[in-house]
Amino acid sequence: MKKLVATAPRVAALVDYEDRPVQANEVKIKVAFGAPKHGTEVVDFRAASPFIDEEFSAEWNLFVPRAEGAARGIEFGKFQLGNMVVGEIVEMGDSVTDYQIGDQVCTYGPLSETVIVNAVNNYKLRKMPAGASWKNAVCYDPAQFAMSGVRDGNVRVGDVVVIVGLGAIGQIAVQLAKKAGASLVIGVDPIAHRCDIAKRHGADVCMNPIGTDVGLEIKKLTNKLGADVIIETSGHSDALQAALRGLAYGGTISFVAFAKPFNNFNLGREAHFNNAKIVFSRACSEPNPEYPRWNRKRIEETCWELLMNGYLNCEDLIDPVVTFHDSADSYMKYVDQQPELSIKMGVTF
Repeated sequence: MKKLVATAPRVAALVDYEDRPVQANEVKIKVAFGAPKHGTEVVDFRAASPFIDEEFSAEWNLFVPRAEGAARGIEFGKFQLGNMVVGEIVEMGDSVTDYQIGDQVCTYGPLSETVIVNAVNNYKLRKMPAGASWKNAVCYDPAQFAMSGVRDGNVRVGDVVVIVGLGAIGQIAVQLAKKAGASLVIGVDPIAHRCDIAKRHGADVCMNPIGTDVGLEIKKLTNKLGADVIIETSGHSDALQAALRGLAYGGTISFVAFAKPFNNFNLGREAHFNNAKIVFSRACSEPNPEYPRWNRKRIEETCWELLMNGYLNCEDLIDPVVTFHDSADSYMKYVDQQPELSIKMGVTF
């Protein structure tokens, strides 16, 4: 059997493996479809993690220098690539009661022909309803962060909402903001294809930030008022600067991106005059800002329901769909080298 791994920084390959025995609390899934993660995963793939020289100190709640070791313990040659998989349960342990052989399921997992996961009290392992879209299912992870960004921004009926960065998270945030009642949804991305998709799914206007004063254009579109909420998913310092410039007085920037250090960033001027509020949104951080009513489990359950009942439509986001046989070359092309060609690459087995 084969699995997709990083054999060196920016080098992907299919390698052989053998499955270990399935434990009593586990199921084995024969994978039919999958997708990698185009954000944090590719940062590790490039060996460009901001944590390469740091490790997290829980005692002090901060990052401190690491004496040695690769980024987050990554050992190339064993670093498996992939984020979500969909497939059929083909083997199960004696303690598993909530699943049956033949169940179609979705879970977090690498791009490999089989995946073994815990199936007892594991709400990250999801049964697929009959006829449900696998393309929606593999967007389970970005949907959680999109939903968190929209909720943390407190998007309300009638708001002007800007989504910066139209990758998978941004595209889903466009849909959620429009369905939440935003009167004007503005997408910002330099890739025309992404803007076209966003317009099909709720964006009223899209703009290319290259050569554009995005903040000024937002003010022009809103009769000088500015945006009530700006959801920033790109992580670029220029994007955050533009958000501060285009924000309405007292508006909120929901910062979803995991940004690198910023240079030449100015927190004066518009930041003060617009009385900006910046919230750092991260669905997987506990306690959630709305704890105890909302936690990671509730976010996940809600996103899964919205994906499976068709409230969210991610069909256009999964492109191209490549075969597992071609996944190594395709990963290097679409995820690493030319990411502008794909929002989220799909893999069929």
